[in-house]
Amino acid sequence: MTSTPPTTQAPAAWEDLVSAALLGTERRTPPVAPSAGRSPAAALLDAAAVSTVRRRAALRPALAGERPAVAAADPRPALPAAARRRLSLLLADRGDTGGGRRGTAPDLTELLPQWLTAAQEHGYRAPGALLPALLDAARARTDLRPAALALAGPRALWLARLNDDWKFALRGTGGPAAVPGPDDPEGVRRLWEEGLFAERVTLLTGLRRRDPAAGLALLGTTWATERAEDRLMFLDALREGLSAADEPFLEEALSDRSRNVRATAAVLLSALPGSALAARMAARARAHLGLDRTGGPVITVAAPQECDAGMLRDGVVLKPPSGRGQGAWWLSQLLEAAPLKSWRAEFGARTPAEIVALPVADNWRSELHDAWCRAAVRQRDADWARALLGAPAAPAQATEVASAGSSRDPARLLTVLPGDERAAWVAEFIAAHGLSDAFRMLGVCAVPWSGPLGRAVVDALDIARDAGSYPWSFSGVMGLAERCLDPAAADRLDMLTAVADEPEGASPGSGGYWSEAFQRLVGTLRLRAVMHAELTGPDPDARGGATAPAPS
Repeated sequence: MTSTPPTTQAPAAWEDLVSAALLGTERRTPPVAPSAGRSPAAALLDAAAVSTVRRRAALRPALAGERPAVAAADPRPALPAAARRRLSLLLADRGDTGGGRRGTAPDLTELLPQWLTAAQEHGYRAPGALLPALLDAARARTDLRPAALALAGPRALWLARLNDDWKFALRGTGGPAAVPGPDDPEGVRRLWEEGLFAERVTLLTGLRRRDPAAGLALLGTTWATERAEDRLMFLDALREGLSAADEPFLEEALSDRSRNVRATAAVLLSALPGSALAARMAARARAHLGLDRTGGPVITVAAPQECDAGMLRDGVVLKPPSGRGQGAWWLSQLLEAAPLKSWRAEFGARTPAEIVALPVADNWRSELHDAWCRAAVRQRDADWARALLGAPAAPAQATEVASAGSSRDPARLLTVLPGDERAAWVAEFIAAHGLSDAFRMLGVCAVPWSGPLGRAVVDALDIARDAGSYPWSFSGVMGLAERCLDPAAADRLDMLTAVADEPEGASPGSGGYWSEAFQRLVGTLRLRAVMHAELTGPDPDARGGATAPAPS
């Protein structure tokens, strides 16, 4: 008699077991038959246990991953122990003031950028234990990235390849160190052809800074095959080292199929006063400006009546913005692109200051001066910038301060002047007109502020306190003072930390708020002095001592 082999029930699918468990065995029959004396629920649990073991046992052991290569060596000296502790504290502070009163404590989050810049100037490298916190800080604040990545060095790039949260460090924000050197032409070629877009922009910018001709030649190798948006960014990188040698390439770009590329090429050519485009624009602009001497010299203006094909090719935008006259719009673009030096001969050998002082007929003065301001900034012409700025203490100057982004914004014109002259102009402006319109101007002055500029700011803040205003009306300037005043001024400011008597009509409690603000200013300046001293202090490692562990 032949026996029948027992049948083996096929294992139930895991998904079916899960569905039955979720719905309950009373509502759904389990996909397994219960054995004698076992309930459907018990059978379901038994099957789930067997299935779990089966699934785990079926996993095949994976091969161990390849160990990452060792990070590149960083030969820079280590931070002194005190500076390491300071960096740890700055990275740990979150700067959460809760939106209320700031009190008298310095804002450490605003000191971190200064600390990073100072450490970079000393040529230090970041401690390995603090690299994750440093990369997290740079991820959260883009303004920290250049200095943070420079301090972190090659080990930051090594870490970024292992953690997607830090991938930003690989996108060309590492500065000149990320650019292959002149002894590595193959590395330059490979990065240009295979790198990410941001890496290529960084490469081109760094190469232009080092060797403008080589940068232009590199761009020329792939220019015809680049996307329009990429051509635009690459063309903008030519601002580094821009010279007459770039003119033939830029002239060809005036015929580019992208309107934005054509416009950028025109702007770059107009920044070269000796270019053919600048000469064409000067000839067009002269046709619309004149000097009427019949009743005293007066500048006369006639708006263009048409925008021909040549003007369009040279970057003149046809359609004006809303609310702007068509002729005035075309003329402003011609004036902005025409070399400022060409007006001296047109207006009887007058200096820029004398030309700016001439009356302008038919209410064209604002339009004309606005265009000349843009031209002065584009062409970096200090003589015209001085003339258009005027005397800082002049009564009319305070009423003509334009808003941010305006053509006549003094902050933009000031960037054309040398740093010491810029600071002196702003100091005189503040002494004459106060701080109300000075915030943007202070932002373009070199740090630390010069002695006269620092004194002018502090004197103006003192005057505001005596007037009974609340200090948060000047919070922006106070914040700049904390970052930009020379730390040596702290002792001189001690007298301002006392609570002053409030004048009649003053805002209630203003004296106490001012006292807090000045205490915070003095405390911040002294902390900045300590930070700089720590960075220049002795390093135990340099004397053969043991490395102090970075604080957690």
